Amino acid sequence: MDLFISLIALIILLPVLVIIALLVKINFGGAVIFKQARPGLNGKIFTIYKFRTMSDAKDEHGEWLPDSERLTRFGRLLRSTSLDELPELINILVGDMSIVGPRPLLVEYLPLYNDHQSRRHQSRPGLTGFAQVNGRNTIGWEEKFNLDVQYIDNISFVGDLKIIFLTVKKVFVREGINSETYATVEKFKGSSKGSIGL
Repeated sequence: MDLFISLIALIILLPVLVIIALLVKINFGGAVIFKQARPGLNGKIFTIYKFRTMSDAKDEHGEWLPDSERLTRFGRLLRSTSLDELPELINILVGDMSIVGPRPLLVEYLPLYNDHQSRRHQSRPGLTGFAQVNGRNTIGWEEKFNLDVQYIDNISFVGDLKIIFLTVKKVFVREGINSETYATVEKFKGSSKGSIGL
């Protein structure tokens, strides 16, 4: 199902992908695709693909400027419509991701998870997920991880269809894109090894 949907979506959306790629090139120059290592099924590392939404702006010391300053108006538009996520269809096509599953987070978070949170890697990461239709970036990390594990414990075809439907709805109303205090999302700093945040 993942293979079929991603292949059909890539074919249908090819003109959209080309247009977005051109706009990204015009707005940012340089590379069009943002690539980053992310943990997938069982923590196996893969390279995720997204359209760039941030500039390469640095300070006088050569350090990256804060996300709030690098995230341009055009980048915010891509994020709010989730169009920056479309290249992840390639990740789904090659088997690194699924349409639905816990979102792939940063590799640096791996040693910070407790046993409960680590269970989110028992399925392939998804283009969308249960946490994304229940708050996305407006909920805390503990709640987000609990939703991820809840999804894994209750995976079903009907459940995935419901998540896909709710995702489309939330994309159109642009809910939960950013946290209230951060331009993108606050970094996870770890929690008690024995805590499951319930």
